[in-house]
Amino acid sequence: MSNAILLAAAIMAAACGKPDDQGGENPVVAVTVPQNVKLHSATETSLTFQWGAVEGAGSYGWKLSQDGSPVKSGTASGRNVVIEGLAPGTTYGFSVCAIGKGGSSEYCAVVEATTEGTAPTPPDPSAKVVCVDAPIVIEYSSVPVLGTSGYIRVFKNDGNKVDEINLADISKTVTLEDGTMIPAGADADAGKIAIGNDYVFHTFMDALHSGQYRVVHYTPLRIKGKTLEIKLHNEALSFGESYYVTVDESVVGKAVAAEDMPFTVKARPSGTTLSVKADGTGDFCTVQGALSYASTLSKDADVVIEIGEGRFEELLFLRNKNNVTLRGASRSGTVIAYPNNDSYETGSGSSVSSKPSVGHSIGKSGGRSVFLVENCDNLVLENLTLENTYSIPSHKGQAEAIYFNDGSNSRKLTIESCNLLSWQDTFLTKGRVWVHGSLIAGHVDYIWGYPDVCLFEDCEIRSRAGGYIVQARVPAASNKGFVFLNCKLTAESGVKAGSMYLARSGGDTSVYDNVVFVNCTMSDVIASAGWFGPSVNSGAKKPTPEAPTATAGWREYGSKTPAGTAVTGHNSYGKVLTAAEAEPYLARESILGW
Repeated sequence: MSNAILLAAAIMAAACGKPDDQGGENPVVAVTVPQNVKLHSATETSLTFQWGAVEGAGSYGWKLSQDGSPVKSGTASGRNVVIEGLAPGTTYGFSVCAIGKGGSSEYCAVVEATTEGTAPTPPDPSAKVVCVDAPIVIEYSSVPVLGTSGYIRVFKNDGNKVDEINLADISKTVTLEDGTMIPAGADADAGKIAIGNDYVFHTFMDALHSGQYRVVHYTPLRIKGKTLEIKLHNEALSFGESYYVTVDESVVGKAVAAEDMPFTVKARPSGTTLSVKADGTGDFCTVQGALSYASTLSKDADVVIEIGEGRFEELLFLRNKNNVTLRGASRSGTVIAYPNNDSYETGSGSSVSSKPSVGHSIGKSGGRSVFLVENCDNLVLENLTLENTYSIPSHKGQAEAIYFNDGSNSRKLTIESCNLLSWQDTFLTKGRVWVHGSLIAGHVDYIWGYPDVCLFEDCEIRSRAGGYIVQARVPAASNKGFVFLNCKLTAESGVKAGSMYLARSGGDTSVYDNVVFVNCTMSDVIASAGWFGPSVNSGAKKPTPEAPTATAGWREYGSKTPAGTAVTGHNSYGKVLTAAEAEPYLARESILGW
């Protein structure tokens, strides 16, 4: 039992059942024991209790036990409580007391209630204990070679199958030198069976769960030395359950029988600070495992996901979950990376409401970003690298590191001391965003989107080849759009001087090209014309508004070279602000309002 539970139980014991002696002319009447205590509803992981109101009660103390041992305790301001983080199919005992000015009542008689679902199977004492998202690693006497047929299957101890990988689906992929499996064919159509405009789901694809499902390609099998590493599908396993795996002989030339590799999954985490460690010593082995679990908690509960050192090769998805912080152990040492692009998963991407079954069509693409975020407020990324490793010699192809998709354009994203790396379309955003002390690298429209306001403060904006930094599609002229404050515009070694433009327009007159650079240091990679308009290239599209104002269009103030001299001579598609016009863009508080 944790010290926190013992302390909470001691506090509740002191608070309940010992009314104060309030003698005198106007004694305070002690509150009575709550009546009509009953279970209101149950899920697999929560119980909701309610009781009758007690006169004079300002709050209520409650405690939950299992087989007589304390599990959880707390206080409630109303006459009901939702207790989360429980085990499925498990019976608990609940009791409650009333707390008033004159002291507290005794606890009521224990009310028993059972969560829905099936209780976890008692673990096999000989089974290995692993994270719920741990890979299955099988060692061989020599380097295994993957076949083209056969099945890898995982079963609960009761014989129910929970996951399956069909080696026949390997024909729909191509394996890169580093072992990553991508859809076969330059346009990905050869890697999927088309049905009209849809595709068919197969076992070398995954459906990442966070309220809804993001359908993506993934790498279920990797050869590492003399081992075969099997990554199961997202949420294939359950906390506290025991399993076994079978592998057909045709998979790698040697079969694995049911009795060969029993394993048990760790219990559900007890708190809202979750650890991710690739070596299996944390709560989770993958970042997505932690994100999927966080999505099962209260929407507004604060969740911190602490990610250890290592390279996490995976795609990510988070939807409709607020107040999540992803915190790496170090900026360069915690790397989340995977190759994805418009050829593998078409479009910026969205989720679907139901999980596709193998052999059935997929309604929507999960998109080309590494991390797809949908309608999440107060998301924070700290001290990590997020990289889309898709790369071809010409560096073409839309491939975001992150897409922050906010339907209301009002939710907040904070990125602190991170690296966001790709080539084209690195960072796509909506909402209200603060990126601080971070590196964003790319070469074509590598910062773009539809934000209300997106501030880059004290950041390095690094060009990896010639191209364009920003393409803004800001919804309203009054939106501040993309603001760069005290940033350094640099380039990788070998990038030609004068080959990068501050921004280019998408040419859509229904949105606005609101971009402003304030007190930024611009290296010689920035073209002398500054802004990519028709005066530079006849094929360039005009920005909206074409003639910038103090509050809309392409603007700059205080631009300087690394030597400290003023940058001058940018074309008239951009406006140089006066000191008074630049005032609203000189501090985070005035730009973001927070």
